[in-house]
Amino acid sequence: MLVRPACPEDHTPWSDLWQGYLDFYHCELPESVTESTWERALNPASPVFCRVAEKEGQVIGFALCILHEGTWSTAPVCYLEDLFVDPAARGAGAGQALIDAILEEGKREGWSNVYWVTRQDNPARKLYDRFAQADDYVRYRISL
Repeated sequence: MLVRPACPEDHTPWSDLWQGYLDFYHCELPESVTESTWERALNPASPVFCRVAEKEGQVIGFALCILHEGTWSTAPVCYLEDLFVDPAARGAGAGQALIDAILEEGKREGWSNVYWVTRQDNPARKLYDRFAQADDYVRYRISL
């Protein structure tokens, strides 16, 4: 399993996986949002970045993260906003490899922490629970 930064040639497989991710969450987004997300993920000046998991030359998963400042640390904080692995490739370690790679990158780069949010009934929690225990915070969200 190879985890690496996304590159322009990954657009088609990433788009297919992204659609699978949106379908999993029963969401629809305008194409302009999808394309903007991809463009920002490739832009070195953007705080958004993408890592892909590749097995036997095929991109089978991705993680989209946002590196941001925080008020409880002087070091950057990484929000792992989106993580998805092709259902046909699950169980091969791609999700674990993506999170491991992000954690290693964070240690190398001096980030203060990595965090993510998921649905309570997400089956991927079996994986997430290997990394950390869910905390007792509740998310509030207001669409504008």
